[in-house]
Amino acid sequence: MCALFLAGCGNLQNSSLSSGGGDSSKGTVQTTSSTDSSNYDVLLSSGKYKTSPIDGITAADNTNQFNSRSFESGLMNLSKKQFSTNSYVFQEGQVLSASTVTDWLGRKTKKNPDGLNPESNGSTDATKRNPMYFQQMLEEDYLQKQNGKYKLTGMSIGIAMNKIDYYQKKQYGATYKTTITEEQQKEQGQRIAQEVVKRLRKNSKVGNIPIVVGLYSVAPEDTLVGGTYFQYSISKSDGLGNWADLGYKNQMLPTVNGETAISSSDSDAFTNFKSHIQDYFPNLSGVTAQAHYDGTSLKSMDITINTQFDGLAQVTSFTQFVQQSASKYLPSGADLDINIQTVDSQQAVVTRTGGKFYSHVYNAD
Repeated sequence: MCALFLAGCGNLQNSSLSSGGGDSSKGTVQTTSSTDSSNYDVLLSSGKYKTSPIDGITAADNTNQFNSRSFESGLMNLSKKQFSTNSYVFQEGQVLSASTVTDWLGRKTKKNPDGLNPESNGSTDATKRNPMYFQQMLEEDYLQKQNGKYKLTGMSIGIAMNKIDYYQKKQYGATYKTTITEEQQKEQGQRIAQEVVKRLRKNSKVGNIPIVVGLYSVAPEDTLVGGTYFQYSISKSDGLGNWADLGYKNQMLPTVNGETAISSSDSDAFTNFKSHIQDYFPNLSGVTAQAHYDGTSLKSMDITINTQFDGLAQVTSFTQFVQQSASKYLPSGADLDINIQTVDSQQAVVTRTGGKFYSHVYNAD
């Protein structure tokens, strides 16, 4: 699914790889050639995609499945402000280790002096206890080709801050929650970010390369959308610069619980799209969307269509119809990611990036 998130999978180009310190690694690397200039080419090692060792490490459980994707895609969008897709290639973070990030996400204790969450004050009262502010961390590496080798020349760090800290007063007991204010998120997030950058600068692989740092607000478990980045800063060579506020918002469509639509025209457009495809193909279990805004400007929609189709011909016909309907009814300026699926499997995908549609039907045979 790299076409949806990172870049279109295309031709592979060989070259030698250099680490951030300039040391050559053994073997070869390859890059995918993006089919879209707004996306990054992706660095592969020996023909394989390298995942980050810190992927999925969290301070505590949060069952909101939408947070992960918003956390990753949001940081990549922030990265594009600093690292041009024409000049850099992307690789999941390879500098930070799982053990390091596990320690950083923990509470500060005598046994874990590196913990970036505050020490426990012993209270279990929701309004008096020291909550766990820092929930997750993400590293993205950006490399450039220098003297025939790829070298780490930029990095982005995502700092995920809890809006709600869920906790138990005793093991396996009832779950309670502490609400964290926006001001606390900002104050604690900036404190943590400063310390993270300070520690990264001591790593020889990082040195004085630019580092983009984004503060992300984790969506609570009972919401149907992911969280959003609310501030970011750039460290040019040492500490962080000024913090810039972000106006990102996510909203579920159709709206739920009487929530007012951020944009009534976008909400109406989605309703018309949904009605059109349900009228033509009534055998649908549900059509929902996550709408992503910068202020009141719609940037993208992630749409999920649950079907009960069995035949390849049905799925293929429906996919073509969905693309035509999306072009006709959905806001023209927004990127689209439309997943067509059953309860058991993904059937097809339709995307629109930079105004161009792409579609693919998965053939189980």
